[in-house]
Amino acid sequence: MAPHKNIEPEKRDERKIAKKLYEKELNKLQIKLVKLQEWIRQEGLRVVVIFEGRDAAGKGGVIKRISQCLNPRICKVIALGTPTEKEKTQWYFQRYVNNLPAAGEMILFDRSWYNRAGVERVMGFCSEDEYQEFMRSCPEFERMLIRSGIILIKYWFSVSDEEQELRFQARLDDPTKRWKLSPMDVASREKWIDYSKAKDEMFRYTDTKQSPWYVVPADNKKRARLNCIHHLLTLVPYKELPVKKIKLPPRQESHSYVRPPFSDQTIIPDVY
Repeated sequence: MAPHKNIEPEKRDERKIAKKLYEKELNKLQIKLVKLQEWIRQEGLRVVVIFEGRDAAGKGGVIKRISQCLNPRICKVIALGTPTEKEKTQWYFQRYVNNLPAAGEMILFDRSWYNRAGVERVMGFCSEDEYQEFMRSCPEFERMLIRSGIILIKYWFSVSDEEQELRFQARLDDPTKRWKLSPMDVASREKWIDYSKAKDEMFRYTDTKQSPWYVVPADNKKRARLNCIHHLLTLVPYKELPVKKIKLPPRQESHSYVRPPFSDQTIIPDVY
């Protein structure tokens, strides 16, 4: 078990980053992610990246930017919902094991088995015995994954109380984002300290040398995205593969075939 680290309290990051600079750097990083993807595919690597943190910390935003330009058959995003009645009777890690990568795949977990140490612990969705068993078995479970050849990376997105409040308010005011504010998110506002204690205890048990937590200061969304993607690219060594030149063949000529009139098809209304 790694020694407990004294992590400074979250402070709101007021620094700005210009939109043009952000978009330029993001494009560079996404090109590198494509190169990483091709290396993962060729070498048959199995990569698991876990994204955890408080509600509205920006996990979904960075996951979207990572997967945006990648092949969804290689880079898969897993965001499991509430376990079914059957899943509740299974070994706790079982439904996560079913989503681990095969050779040539990278799995991005939008929340993960650490639900037990976070929301389940704070909201009373698991018993004390279940929680203690998780704390004992989780480090060993992750060591098993690593021994099997899986590259396991864990990110914790750290957001301040003030910034989280601003993001919650923004979600309330924006109909396209209101769905992100779940009843569980609302309840978490009343249990800020409880979540802090749960996170600190989780780190005490699971921030190990073999599988460390990497903390992403996330008050500034753009900086958090760029820093996280840049860091991810340093943790999975890859080589740039030669790009095969693709020559498009000539389009097949139409000789005797006459297509039916376009007007015979059902066309959507030309509103815009």
